[in-house]
Amino acid sequence: MSNIVQRQAQAKIAQQLEASGIAALMARLLSVRGVTDIKQISANLADLLPPHTLTHNTTMAVLLADAIAANKQLLVIGDYDADGATATAVAIKGLRAFGANVAFLVPNRFEYGYGLTPEIVALAALQKPDVIITVDNGIASVEGVAAANALGIQVLVTDHHLPAQTLPEAACIINPNQQGCSFASKNLAGVGVMFYALLALRAEFRARGAYLHSAEPNLTEMLDLVALGTVADLVKLDDNNRILVEQGLRRIRAGACSLGILALLRVAGRQPSACNAQDLGFSVGPRLNAAGRLDDMTLGIQCLLAKTDIEATKIAQQLQDLNLQRRSIETDMQEGASLALDEIDVTGQFAICMHQADWHQGVIGILASRIKERYHRPVIVFADAGDGLLKGSGRSIAGLHLRDALDLLSKQQPDLILKFGGHAMAAGLTIKQLDFALFNQCFEAVVKSLISEADLESVLEVDGSLSPSDMNFASAQMLENQVWGQGFAPPLFYDEFEVINQRILGEKHLKLTLKTIDKPLLIDAIYFNHSTLLVSPIQAAYQLQTNSYNGAQKVQLNLQYVESQI
Repeated sequence: MSNIVQRQAQAKIAQQLEASGIAALMARLLSVRGVTDIKQISANLADLLPPHTLTHNTTMAVLLADAIAANKQLLVIGDYDADGATATAVAIKGLRAFGANVAFLVPNRFEYGYGLTPEIVALAALQKPDVIITVDNGIASVEGVAAANALGIQVLVTDHHLPAQTLPEAACIINPNQQGCSFASKNLAGVGVMFYALLALRAEFRARGAYLHSAEPNLTEMLDLVALGTVADLVKLDDNNRILVEQGLRRIRAGACSLGILALLRVAGRQPSACNAQDLGFSVGPRLNAAGRLDDMTLGIQCLLAKTDIEATKIAQQLQDLNLQRRSIETDMQEGASLALDEIDVTGQFAICMHQADWHQGVIGILASRIKERYHRPVIVFADAGDGLLKGSGRSIAGLHLRDALDLLSKQQPDLILKFGGHAMAAGLTIKQLDFALFNQCFEAVVKSLISEADLESVLEVDGSLSPSDMNFASAQMLENQVWGQGFAPPLFYDEFEVINQRILGEKHLKLTLKTIDKPLLIDAIYFNHSTLLVSPIQAAYQLQTNSYNGAQKVQLNLQYVESQI
């Protein structure tokens, strides 16, 4: 059972927003999400935080401009997730637009692990680069940067992950989360940091008079990629990130975007002209991530950089096939996890650590997310990494900063965790296989010391009741066109309904006709991944959605949580 909590009404602010021309329903929803001024949802590029306020960004621009002017060989080292892929694509497209001689290299996660390691530097050195630029990694690559320096290769770090106490000795680091950085948004994704580097680079070339007789690069052409990486990486959608995402979505809807993104939307069965943030997060992102999870993210980057529709479509289909394979592997792993969890009393634990010998290293993060959602506890799932090592991927709940918990554990047991890194809600680590039982015991103790039993209660925040008069296609379309995501939750309403009709679709979903209680209205509803018939009446938390089928435009409720069921 979830504890239903209604977001606190902000009537005065809602009235002010409504007076500014915002629809009453939207004003109410925005007011409880921290929006107090219409400017916060203007999505005007002029309202972006200035590039020079990102610490060391002007220095980064000078170094990049000097390297390009000297025709030095640049090599971008990316990460193997969607943020890393989009950041790499933005770096390649952007730097080439400035005339740079640039290539990219993405580590295979199964061979080289994460970040700019000495092994990756050795591999990169075969291409004889003068400068290495990291995207979405590098802040923890102390040894890798040292190895590059020893070879005479300059390293420029662009990252957004939390730094350790010791920073790498790179020529320049831009990261909104590094100590002393005064940038007003700490929530840029890796792709956002790289985009900001390009904005500063353009300003530097302007100052050098590079565009007195020629057109300057149009960096808005990168915003579709910035939007995809920002949404897929689940960073908080603060005011600045919402501008980036909204502008990127506008380009996608207009078809003025990466051919790869259009192809990925097509194989996912989504219409680019109606693309929203949820499509990026749940349709495009997973297909792009499948490359890094099961194969090599080079394939995903090639899709984003494709220059013809034929090339983009061919690679998108390969990514679609990989994603189907990933789903199959995930299903098998979930079944194994469920059997193991059935044998223990999870309710007596503060954390869950799991390992099975046949689990796939590229899918353990997804499995950790699924288990966390089911049991509402911090979860770390491990897979064999060879040489007697286990690689773990963790997901956390709101009350526990996962990276800080691992940091505390590493101080208590200095030899237990070989390496780790990440965020508040997600982290990765490596331990010795022989130490799994000890890690399980120690992690449980650390988590228990940091959170209370109350933190283990699942809380579902809702926006209260939705008037039947607002349960229409226009309202649903208005809600879908607004950028929602991490830290700016999509609206979730909570009401009582009578169940008029219900039937099971495909042996796993429930299709319903519901009737509102106060002002009787019949409305369609869908309850995904639920195949047990409901007992009427029900209390349901739901999203209002459009549903276009065979040319008919209808509205439906997407049920997320139901009480009073068999």
